[in-house]
Amino acid sequence: MKTILNLHGTLAAFLLAGLSIFALAPAHAEDPAPVAPSPTFEKPRLVLQITVDQFRGDLPTRYADRLGEGGLRYLLEEGIHYNNAHHGHANTETIVGHVTLATGAHPAAHGMIGNLWFDRTTGLTTYNIEDPNYSLLTKGADVDADTEIDPTQKAATSDGRSPMAILTTTFSDELASLTAGKAKVFSVSVKDRGAVSMAGHTGKAFWFSKAVNQFVTSSYYYDEYPQWIVDWNAKKLPESYANRAWELLNPIDTYLFGDRDDQEWEAELGSYGRTFPHKFTTPENPYFSTFLTISPAGDRITTDLAKTLIAEEGLGDDEITDYLGVSYSATDIIGHFFGPSSLESEDNILQLDRTLADLFAYVDKEIGLENTLIVLSADHGGPEAPGYLKSIGVPADYVSPDEWDTEPVVARIKKKFGIKGKMIEGYDHPYLILTSDVINDPEIDLAALETTIAKELVAFPAVSYAIPSTSLERGTVPDNGLTRAVLNNYNAARSGNIYVVFNPGWFINNLDGLSVAVVHGSPWRYDTYVPIIFAGNGIKPQTVSRRVHTVDVALTLATAIGTKPPSGAAGEVLLEVLGQ
Repeated sequence: MKTILNLHGTLAAFLLAGLSIFALAPAHAEDPAPVAPSPTFEKPRLVLQITVDQFRGDLPTRYADRLGEGGLRYLLEEGIHYNNAHHGHANTETIVGHVTLATGAHPAAHGMIGNLWFDRTTGLTTYNIEDPNYSLLTKGADVDADTEIDPTQKAATSDGRSPMAILTTTFSDELASLTAGKAKVFSVSVKDRGAVSMAGHTGKAFWFSKAVNQFVTSSYYYDEYPQWIVDWNAKKLPESYANRAWELLNPIDTYLFGDRDDQEWEAELGSYGRTFPHKFTTPENPYFSTFLTISPAGDRITTDLAKTLIAEEGLGDDEITDYLGVSYSATDIIGHFFGPSSLESEDNILQLDRTLADLFAYVDKEIGLENTLIVLSADHGGPEAPGYLKSIGVPADYVSPDEWDTEPVVARIKKKFGIKGKMIEGYDHPYLILTSDVINDPEIDLAALETTIAKELVAFPAVSYAIPSTSLERGTVPDNGLTRAVLNNYNAARSGNIYVVFNPGWFINNLDGLSVAVVHGSPWRYDTYVPIIFAGNGIKPQTVSRRVHTVDVALTLATAIGTKPPSGAAGEVLLEVLGQ
């Protein structure tokens, strides 16, 4: 009986997940005619896909009056700027957005439903790209076999990393397939999940190890490090920041938030402080590498590696289109600790502008921007710090579930359904997870139990919605934008039992055990709102304000280059990019 129930639930979820792939696409009486680039569109020698972590859609233009030449200004003035772009899934976290941009699929199809999920086969919470079969590569690098890639990733039980948990193909996978593996495919990022997601299954990924201040990879990609990255690591560029500090780029009186340095809602960061200059200390300090990544230095280091990779691997040096994914992490990390409306975030955007200008100038010199198709977007947006919102009269606050009196509620539900043992396994954002014993008990009406718990949850402070997974499977939820976004996030094998949505402006301010100013991950517009900008390769500049989605990016790239669509692609082609 249990097997039949489980099979039925899995089949229903599979069918719903398949339908949800197309949930945000407009309905048509018939399939549209195939789209092709205009006759004047030429295939680029390089696709450069830039993902800026937590780069909310208003941030590229917020400080436009002080942007320099060649960076964000180049994209905005010479590219196609889609200024009304959104993610169509509910859980706006790093891995979810990166993989959506890479695959053109919703999480329901690509499977990366959160930075963490509970794996019922192991009984453990799983870190998204963790894979013990492909350990951190040590041969040819100054890395010990037991080196932990990122000490803050407490959920990870091994240092192994791979893209095997991504269930659909990426654009870069399809590019490799089209060219019989001849296209060179790479990605780099401070974050391991930022690099692995963009490289797909066929490319090579490098990410920054805070433990050793080097860029590393795993045995999924190489048997030993290529000599060029050994040489790059030997330069010890991160260590060159020792005893230096993050200084403001411009005089403080030129900043919008120049009079708001050191706000009470900003995170406490020990010797790094909440005011400029932010001192990096020395490599002997265990927080040295963390401080680097909470600054524009992390993006500059990533750019230096990307430029070296372009030269050493010969990207764009022939007629076969190559691919480079660059994921910048500083905006996200700074946003978490200081909030997007802070002096730190403002200066970071201005310095990101200079970092992009440096990268574009190098690409122009080595390959030519006219031979490079650039696309920039973000894995998610981000909320304002509640303290900042309250300072201007907008209600918002932090959610503290540990202060909720849940014991009588749990006891009441357990009595109603005859549950003797443990009922709740835990909470991995954004899902409440029931124990396997409860789920597999044939005497318990799981749909009724989930519905009852959901009704109790919405009675707690700041809980806006609680959506049972069984209701998603059965199609018994209201058809609106929020429930479609939650459905787009639902994967039967990985999602929990109840999806919890807090009120707009309210969230749990916890990041890896640290109290922070801002945490993203909601379906509200400040978290789904991102830029999409295409530039280079003869693109004609324009601003487009119709609603588009991040699932459109990979399909547009596929159509432009001539690959088949990634296997789970759900979006539509952005015709302006093709000259139509």
